[in-house]
Amino acid sequence: MLELRDVHKTFNIGTINEKKALNGVDLKLEEGDFVTVIGGNGAGKSTVLNAIAGVWPIDNGTILIDGENVTGLPEHKRASFLGRVFQDPMTGTTATMEIQENLALAARRGQRRGLKWGITKREKMQFHELLAKLDLGLEDRMTSKVGLLSGGQRQAITLLMATLKRPRILLLDEHTAALDPKTAAKVLALSDQIIEENHLTAMMVTHNMRDAIVHGNRLIMMNEGKIILDIRGEEKKKITVEDLLRKFEEISGEEFANDKALLG
Repeated sequence: MLELRDVHKTFNIGTINEKKALNGVDLKLEEGDFVTVIGGNGAGKSTVLNAIAGVWPIDNGTILIDGENVTGLPEHKRASFLGRVFQDPMTGTTATMEIQENLALAARRGQRRGLKWGITKREKMQFHELLAKLDLGLEDRMTSKVGLLSGGQRQAITLLMATLKRPRILLLDEHTAALDPKTAAKVLALSDQIIEENHLTAMMVTHNMRDAIVHGNRLIMMNEGKIILDIRGEEKKKITVEDLLRKFEEISGEEFANDKALLG
């Protein structure tokens, strides 16, 4: 479903701020894989997601989605393949529009726009049903402005919007980092539910090692722009935070220095 072949990206080339963000990344996701991505600050986690999304061109390498080479496609042309949820709950929704209007926009992604009713009766019924599954009471507030909702509620709606058209790849970029622990746990549970019910292929970047272990069927660890660890199946189910730290030190030859990941 997704393949990265020898992907490189360096920022600010030739300046004092030159930074090699991706250094020969090779990664292959099968359909239905839910991969969590862990690593310290500057390891290349979010840079990988931006490379897949086409936020900027890569320097070298190839990116394929469902067998199609998208390496040269700009971000807006990859949007039909991808769903994405960002760290900031304010990013994925339009605050001044109603909940149902935000969902209607997501439902029309990739379609031609014309002069017709903004939201059909059938769509309202569909949105009501989807919102009810979130168990947040939002199905009875469909005409409320999204800007009036809490961060967790907005992230939940963003999840629905990102998956409404069943994307080939769902990218979750530290999408619970700005939430309090209780709300973050709720959004993560919703993420698991939506990914499983729709049989989505997903990548979730996180600073939290425990979340990386508990969620998904596969875990990759990055360091200095490379994937240094890739575990799945029974090995992933049995691994602990202490095991991850030990493996990181064995492979990289250095200690894992990220308090947020360790304390999370």
